[in-house]
Amino acid sequence: MNINIAIIEEPDEPVAARLRSEFPGITINAATTEAEVLPFCAQANVIMGLAQSITPAMVSSAKGLQWIQALTTGVDPLKAMKELDPKIPITSARGIHGPQMSELAFLYMLHFARDYEQIQRDKAQKNWERRPQRLLMNKTVVIIGVGVISEDLARCCKAFGMRVIGVSARPSAPNFDAIYPRQRLKEAAALADFLIAIVPLTPETHGLVNGEILDAMPRHGIFINLARGPVADENAVIDRLQRKVIAGAALDVFNIEPLPQDSPLWDLPNVILTPHVGGKGESYVEQVMPLLTHNVRAFQQGRMQDFKNRVQR
Repeated sequence: MNINIAIIEEPDEPVAARLRSEFPGITINAATTEAEVLPFCAQANVIMGLAQSITPAMVSSAKGLQWIQALTTGVDPLKAMKELDPKIPITSARGIHGPQMSELAFLYMLHFARDYEQIQRDKAQKNWERRPQRLLMNKTVVIIGVGVISEDLARCCKAFGMRVIGVSARPSAPNFDAIYPRQRLKEAAALADFLIAIVPLTPETHGLVNGEILDAMPRHGIFINLARGPVADENAVIDRLQRKVIAGAALDVFNIEPLPQDSPLWDLPNVILTPHVGGKGESYVEQVMPLLTHNVRAFQQGRMQDFKNRVQR
């Protein structure tokens, strides 16, 4: 089979170079922007990239498109794309992002638990004050969505001595002390020192973390969104932070990305903002290559039924 792959990749995650070394007989073209990759898409029968980076123009240009490999776990932008023929298979990078997502969650939790901003202020002011230290041990983390990433995070939380509650249709999972059905999310939120969203964006999860859920949290509770921006009602989050209904939030994803300059979130003192970096990591290419190698080889051999992480549409 004559295979032509167009990849829109991150500058610090050179997937194309590794694929070329694995598959020297395949045409692989890559760029870091839509404008640069569009000419390659015209001849491509495969497109790869972050789901949010693969645009309708790219898909429309690829008249011979046969497969899309997302380099992300979530593929909601692709599933919603009307330009994409529903018969074209989509595969995701599900299952590889556990370490980086878990570490980011712990960066957030430790920041708030140890009041890292106050530590930095003390240093700047040369102020030696031994403050009380709040631990993660014995705190309750409620994780909305129980999948591969959440399982890795739960394992890490247990190593810190935390109580771990999931919110999912799954009845059980390793390292979870309890799992509540989604209908009991409000009840679970009331127990949360940290409420963490790691759930796909679907019509059912759009706005799942709303004002009612935030109001149910303890006043010292921290909301963390590592899912997708619209999983939470952003206006409700802003309102509860401004009124200190919850103690803080750590947000890696937003309704509009990049986050608009006029968003109130920039100026709220009890918020950590990161620019959608949850899935990024220095070893990302090594993490994703076994999956890509398997799927490209299956495509090369006409075994598309053997794709890993095929998305149900």
